Amino acid sequence: MRLLRNLGVISILTLLSRIAGLAREILTAARLGAGPIADTFFQAMTIPNTFRRVLAEGAFNAAFVPLYARELEDKDRAEADRFASEALSFMATFTTALVIAFQIFAPWLAYIFFPGRIGDPDGMTLAVLLLQIMMPYLLAMVVTALISGGLNSNGRFAAAAGAPVLLNIAMIGVLLFDLGPPEELVIWLALSVTASGVMQVALLWTAAVRAKLHLRLLPPKLTPRVKRLIALGVPGALAASAMQVNVVVTSSIATLEEGARSWLNYAERLYQLPLGMIGIAMGIALLPNLTRRVRSGDEKGGHFAMNRSIEIALALTLPASFAFIAIPELITAGLYQRGQFTTQDTTNTAIALAIAGLGLPAFVLVKVLAPGFFAREDTKTPMRFALAAVAVNFVFAMTLFFGGLGFVGLAIASSLAGWVNAGLLAITLRARGLLLIDSRLVRTAPRLLLASLIMAGAVWVLARALPPAVAGIAPMLDASLHTLISLVVVAGAGAGLFAIACLALGAVRPSEFAEALKPQRSSKSLPAGDSGD
Repeated sequence: MRLLRNLGVISILTLLSRIAGLAREILTAARLGAGPIADTFFQAMTIPNTFRRVLAEGAFNAAFVPLYARELEDKDRAEADRFASEALSFMATFTTALVIAFQIFAPWLAYIFFPGRIGDPDGMTLAVLLLQIMMPYLLAMVVTALISGGLNSNGRFAAAAGAPVLLNIAMIGVLLFDLGPPEELVIWLALSVTASGVMQVALLWTAAVRAKLHLRLLPPKLTPRVKRLIALGVPGALAASAMQVNVVVTSSIATLEEGARSWLNYAERLYQLPLGMIGIAMGIALLPNLTRRVRSGDEKGGHFAMNRSIEIALALTLPASFAFIAIPELITAGLYQRGQFTTQDTTNTAIALAIAGLGLPAFVLVKVLAPGFFAREDTKTPMRFALAAVAVNFVFAMTLFFGGLGFVGLAIASSLAGWVNAGLLAITLRARGLLLIDSRLVRTAPRLLLASLIMAGAVWVLARALPPAVAGIAPMLDASLHTLISLVVVAGAGAGLFAIACLALGAVRPSEFAEALKPQRSSKSLPAGDSGD
């Protein structure tokens, strides 16, 4: 089916970007470790990234894609491109004003975003400088988000999915050179972030020209279409970025505990691998598909696409989630423990990773379920649920952090909020008749869960037996290499065992995947629920 092929393109390129991001974090951990300077850098990078997800990914995924798709379907390409240009001009102007405001007010905003640096003049000065350097990255990301939305709506997924790898390449380039002590290195890293934004705009603009998307910067005006974009985008942005709002809340609180912001960041990078590959990719590929279904009145086909999306998401998320819970210390030590990253950093990051594993399925399901509302131009309902999740996160984060759990409480609050959001979305879709669970998903989901449990038990045993065995076989190697080799072997064995368990339990049927991968026939020759776009 086309959905699976689109998901494959996006997932592969997103996975490459996430792997490059993991390589970046491995180098960062070795160079910076976990401490005040690393905490400050990660928190400064969180601010433009959070606004990026709110204004760019959230607003445009929730509002621009459906509206642009309608223009393409109801009118013509020239009129659709005119709307895209209007949206680009307005959003670029708004974002520029926001960036300028941050440049001016950064010394005061730092007291909100970096409470742990209050009372540390040098730390606060560094925080302000890093924030000012990286905020222009937001403007570049708003432009790339709109171009990406236009390309995705026209069936061009590759450039948009591959562009983020430029951020990782730029930062890795800085980390590979000796550019001074940590307080100087983080400034170079901040400059590389903003430079990568410019490179991403250039790449996607070139892709848009080749795809014959005629985008222009016009005088910003509140045209009726732009007003509609705002009306849909404001609640949609809040809904689509609930997890990111939670991240900035918890990360700001985390700066009060030395090292906590870094531990949460390193754990986040690990669970972002499956979340990015499946959750974000599924949302991008599913939304245009559902929008076309709804516009054409094909509700049966929409239900089919939603069920298959949940099925694919569970098949690829549950094993990762159980692995994070079963062997978090081996994963963390194998990837990070070298250079400035200590055994204590490994222990604390592993705790955060295990708790994130509990919330990972919820984070992915939010990405899959939210398009069920967005495709019908309902962004207010997910917004209300997102705000409820933010409230849950804030209350539990404050209570648990200051109640004695520290960063562990922040991780718990984030996972709990994810489940609240996913649960509310699912219950409401079901109540409205927009999520009809079919017999295939009812059969598949428990078997995927059982296969994941079998895999988790096996890797738990291997993770305890293998490192000493590797050390005995190759005593001449460094201890960090023993752990890394063990991790690679355990991960490979776990993936193989999960695949075998899925086949043995009937959770995955080769015939169904073979059918899904067949070239799509004309929609006129297929029953609505079987085309599975």
